[in-house]
Amino acid sequence: QVQLVESGGGLVQAGGSLRLSCAASRRTFSTYAMGWFRQAPGKEREFVSSISGSSGTTYFADSVKGRFTISRDNAKNMVSLQMNNLKPEDTAVYYCAAGLAYSAWQMARNRGNVDYWGKGTPVTVAS
Repeated sequence: QVQLVESGGGLVQAGGSLRLSCAASRRTFSTYAMGWFRQAPGKEREFVSSISGSSGTTYFADSVKGRFTISRDNAKNMVSLQMNNLKPEDTAVYYCAAGLAYSAWQMARNRGNVDYWGKGTPVTVAS
């Protein structure tokens, strides 16, 4: 069982930045993939970014490449998403995800390849 708690969401103007963080409860944090997904009102949940446990290999959705960065601190059981140059279309609830049985690459390919979800943190980007 893994509990994930997100923080850092809020309201920001277009062009601004936010940093989301996710704290994981499981002690073997460094062994599994972590990721971020988002869901805008009326839309399906979509992949944003993922990072592997060991090598730190990262993956990003095309819509956020060059603007978002994902990182993890295995000593603190935390993963972060730095979001720069935010756009109104980035407005969504952002969910932290853990993939114990899935690689970061698999999480990027299918939102079903997630074992645990956080409750989400809302991000609103005003134009």
